[in-house]
Amino acid sequence: MIRAYKYDENYVWEETGEILVDVENGEEIPEGYTAVRPQDGLFIKTFDPEKEEWCEGATQEYIDSLFPEAAPSELEIVRQQQAELVFTLMMKGVI
Repeated sequence: MIRAYKYDENYVWEETGEILVDVENGEEIPEGYTAVRPQDGLFIKTFDPEKEEWCEGATQEYIDSLFPEAAPSELEIVRQQQAELVFTLMMKGVI
């Protein structure tokens, strides 16, 4: 028995579509399934039937949208303001 992984008409992995196929007794893997396990770390697992492998289907823009930049903390803001003030004072010859 082997595990087969389902993908939709756009070749995107369907997580709930895994089945067991008894290839030892002549059962064939159905269309829309593959024995190749999707690797971890892909955001949108997309199957390439020509290469028989899973690849990243998400755009970089989509991936970046999943990890928005955090706003700076109060301490970081104060440090930046202090650095700008010290620079301004140095440029005017006060320090």
